[in-house]
This record gives sequence, C-alpha cells and structure tokens, in this order.
Amino acid sequence: MSIIVEFFAAPNDASAARALRSGPQRAFESLSFGNFDPEEALVEWECLLTGGSFEELVEADEPRPVAGSEDDGCVVFAISPRLSSALAEAERSELKDVAVAWSSQRAEDGEVIDTETAEVILSDLAALVSGARRQGQNSYCWVA
Repeated sequence: MSIIVEFFAAPNDASAARALRSGPQRAFESLSFGNFDPEEALVEWECLLTGGSFEELVEADEPRPVAGSEDDGCVVFAISPRLSSALAEAERSELKDVAVAWSSQRAEDGEVIDTETAEVILSDLAALVSGARRQGQNSYCWVA
C-alpha cells in the first residue's frame, strides 16, 4: 500500500517524469492522498466508469509507467486517455456511484476506504483531469 499518492497534470511524459524524485507539488498542480494502491485504483475506476475488463487493462499495461519503478520506491504513472475522458465527462451522481462501488470492492479485499473519502478522491481527480484537458495537458499519478 502506498504512503503518498499525488495526482497531477503535466504537459507531457517528459515533464511528468521530472516529478519522480521530489514529487509534483513544486512544479505542477496536484492532489495529495494516501493509503491506497493507486495503480489498482486507476484500473478499477476505469472498469467502473467505462465497463472495461480489469484483466484487459492489466494486459495492456495500464496504468502506463512513465518513470521509476516500484523497486525504487517512487513511480509516475500516466492516467489513460480513456479514464481521463470518462472522469472529465462523468456527472457528479456517476462519480458517487463509482465511489460506492470502489469502496465496496476495497472492503471485499479487506481495505477500508469509506464512501465519502472515495467520492472526494474521484470528484477532485475528475476536476483536475477536466482542467488538464482544457489546457491540453495529460494527467499522471506519482507514488512514493
């Protein structure tokens, strides 16, 4: 389980990769959360929002690594265009439904993420992704 999870917007992969060692807060608008597996969450959210298959996304190497490795302790992932689009276009009620479903999925695996926290994470991420798309930027996740 990750200690620090920061979602952020950057112009491109090379810019996002520069956040690897110190995190994105100094250079990019970001959202900070913690204590959940963001790699798994991104796949689960994409499945819940788009109806995709968890196995297909994992086989497609989503979320796509941009820099670092889990062995190094820090990693940057790109949020897929499909998930970015789904988050940007989602209505608040849809995000709430996804939050409830994700919270339930995590509970089945013994991980406690209350629905209110899940809804905050998804709503804030949707707002970040929407803003990034309007500026022609991509969305990323930094994990430490």
